Amino acid sequence: MKQKWATKLAASFLGLMLVMAGCATPEEEAETSSASSQTQESSVSQESENEETGLPAALTVGVLKGPTGLGALQVMEEAEDDDNLQIDVYTSSDEMVSALSSGSVDAACLPTNLAANLYQKTKGGVKIACVNTLGILSVVTNGETVNSIADLKGKTVVSSGQGGVPEFAFNYILEQNGLEAGKDVTVTYLSEHSEVAQQLMAGDATIAVLPEPFVTQVTTKQPDCQVALDLTEEWDKVADGSVLSMGCLVVSSDYLEDETNKDAFDKFLSLYQKSVDFVNANPKEAGQLSQTYSIMEAAVTEKAIPRCNIVYIAGKEMKEGLTPFWNVLYESNPASIGGALPDDSFYYEAE
Repeated sequence: MKQKWATKLAASFLGLMLVMAGCATPEEEAETSSASSQTQESSVSQESENEETGLPAALTVGVLKGPTGLGALQVMEEAEDDDNLQIDVYTSSDEMVSALSSGSVDAACLPTNLAANLYQKTKGGVKIACVNTLGILSVVTNGETVNSIADLKGKTVVSSGQGGVPEFAFNYILEQNGLEAGKDVTVTYLSEHSEVAQQLMAGDATIAVLPEPFVTQVTTKQPDCQVALDLTEEWDKVADGSVLSMGCLVVSSDYLEDETNKDAFDKFLSLYQKSVDFVNANPKEAGQLSQTYSIMEAAVTEKAIPRCNIVYIAGKEMKEGLTPFWNVLYESNPASIGGALPDDSFYYEAE
């Protein structure tokens, strides 16, 4: 099934980028009937434990560094004791899509608009399982005075996330305030959020659009860096009630064709939801896990989590929340979500 999925996605990967188990040890023969009985009891106990805490089939999930990675921290720790669950960390959406195209991962955390693009490009090759991150963008300055969107006119803004929600959301906010990216505001895109953060802290950039937890990172390490505008608030002012939904989890449609795989994914979603709740309720402990799994430094993570908008929104609530968001992106730039509004088949609902 992975091969079928990989072939389908690999065929569309180039076009998309242009727009934007170990072996079991043989059982040893028991020397006495007592030892044999103990071995059987241990086996039954272990089997019961696996049914209670493990996945019934192999599942590989990719997460991105940043808020989507933070949401998975607890389940990443649990995956170390589950041979059927593997969670890999990627630094960019491009790497994640490449992993999907090769079949290296069965499910992945992605920007929401990229998920919609994949759905269109692969003709239903992925389904969206949950929204995991809401608005986390801010305009951060170093030595510049910015009190409103209007103050960005004639300025150069450094950003990341080109081809993703950061670009389309920022462009939409500019448009609704009478400004045009590339004309009234120069926007320079770098490949990674960390690059933007480094330039801002060094003073090589004076205005930047950054997501959490990088906003917390730069304002903590460089006192001259200040949050000038919360772009979630700016979005809410102009976006007709739609919610700025930035991150989500998608799963391969081919993977779900096997009922055992579907059961495994449903079990993972349950673990993932608990992980999101744990991270939001325990920022200090989550910070330590974040550093362990190379997502972000512990101290920065602990401070950033309350502003990261890490959520778990699935099923009917997810669909109702995303529909007006798709409409805003489509009206602003149809290509941002693959040229068409997602239909009902895009949405996955666990049983």
